Amino acid sequence: MGFCSTYISGWGRGTTALRKDCRGSKQLVPSHKAKRKKKENAVHIRTPWEWLFGQTTALNVVGSAPEAQYWQAAKTLGAPTVRKISPADLNIALRQGLQDFAVARTDVAALCLIYPVIGVVLAIVTARGGLLPLLFPIASGFTLVGPFAAIGLYEISRRREAYGNANWFSAFSVIRSPAIGRIALLGAVLIALFVLWLAVAMAIYDTTLGPLPPASVGAFITALFTTPSGWAMIGLGFAVGAVFAVIVLAISVVTFPLLLDRPVSLQTAIVTSVYALRRNPVTLLLWGVIVAAGLVLGSLPCFLGLIVVLPILGHATWHLYRRVVRRN
Repeated sequence: MGFCSTYISGWGRGTTALRKDCRGSKQLVPSHKAKRKKKENAVHIRTPWEWLFGQTTALNVVGSAPEAQYWQAAKTLGAPTVRKISPADLNIALRQGLQDFAVARTDVAALCLIYPVIGVVLAIVTARGGLLPLLFPIASGFTLVGPFAAIGLYEISRRREAYGNANWFSAFSVIRSPAIGRIALLGAVLIALFVLWLAVAMAIYDTTLGPLPPASVGAFITALFTTPSGWAMIGLGFAVGAVFAVIVLAISVVTFPLLLDRPVSLQTAIVTSVYALRRNPVTLLLWGVIVAAGLVLGSLPCFLGLIVVLPILGHATWHLYRRVVRRN
């Protein structure tokens, strides 16, 4: 009774492993049990997808962040007050946007890789589906959904301003925002306007160069720039597209940043945005031209330019909001 006997028993082809029992004696155990214990104690290195899923799960429920925690001192702010700004403010906002991008350009650029991929897929589907006349409307129409697509970039700038630092994953924190429902609703409105724009653009083609699809890319380009119908299509397209762009600019130029920054209703945010355009028509229309030109140019080389253009414009939009809406 003063000791535990040591034994060796055959366990298939496996060897045996040595262990101590409760009294300090040594006992040989099957190697497959030792391997199982070693496997249980091993550190599991997660794949990037497992890590991303784990981080996303940590965000808990959509819109779950308490208002007092998410907005903190914003509760003490009064109603949004719109300032008068000048083109010099646009220059400052762009510089600050470039600075935000430079802080984590690799992370943010990687985050925005999804947009060129979506653009290329849409372009291929359009070209192969006989919808070649919609290729430019899709590229230019990105300005209509751009304010919503950049919502994560606004959140990065907001958190960097509030806490001093932020990384690419900070963009996903917007999911927990108490205003996520209002943000999604306005985003759906912008997507609906984008779809409507494509329908109108196709109707313009049908009444000018259509209704038959172009025989080839070369034939379409030739007809577009060398015939009266082609010039009519260009003129109508730019005129109608400008109307859509002004509508989106009016309802969203400061709306998304305002929803992230303060506990306001969607109606209040849109009214503030419209009033900002009414008070600063020249400056904000110039901003709209800058954004539209940047997004179109970024879309032309297979949409790859959006990897750089979109982050800079997204961060700059947040800083423009700070210059338009007084912080009281």
